[in-house]
Amino acid sequence: MIKDILKSTTEKMDKAVEHVRAEFTKIRTGKATTNLLDGVKVDYFGTPTPLIQLGNISTPDYHTLTVQPWDKSALSLIEKAIQAANLGLNPSNDGNIIRVPIPPLNEERRREIVKLVKKFAEDGKVAVRNVRRESIEHLKKTEKEEHISEDERKTAETEVQKLTDKHIKSIDDLLASKEKEIMEV
Repeated sequence: MIKDILKSTTEKMDKAVEHVRAEFTKIRTGKATTNLLDGVKVDYFGTPTPLIQLGNISTPDYHTLTVQPWDKSALSLIEKAIQAANLGLNPSNDGNIIRVPIPPLNEERRREIVKLVKKFAEDGKVAVRNVRRESIEHLKKTEKEEHISEDERKTAETEVQKLTDKHIKSIDDLLASKEKEIMEV
């Protein structure tokens, strides 16, 4: 029973860390990354379609993204969708391919992005702590129902705390890495 609770706790905490990592990949750091366009939806034949399904996205160099659509008639739609996504990007279309230059970030914008990244990290830590709280409540409930002893519960709570510490450290490491990446000129 305790193993099931610990396994469930680990899975939920892993998901919280993974969510923070996914949020971080969407944040622009001045470097071209295909993940920047992950949230872009194109109105393709009346259906909001993820950009990744309409063409090949690549990074030919450090400061440029390219989108090569499989259907050339979608070029202007893709260009409009990138502009409408409010990413601060200005795509250009040459008839075959869309080039998206990634402008360098100024100091003020970098600081704003760092604040945003810290907020995502804090949200992730709160999620991990909530999982810890739920797990401990579940352990106490299990003890009251006399499925486990008090010693077993305390040992399990210690394990839950170790898992919590490990996952919060993972989020802190992600945050430090992302902060360094953002502040790098």
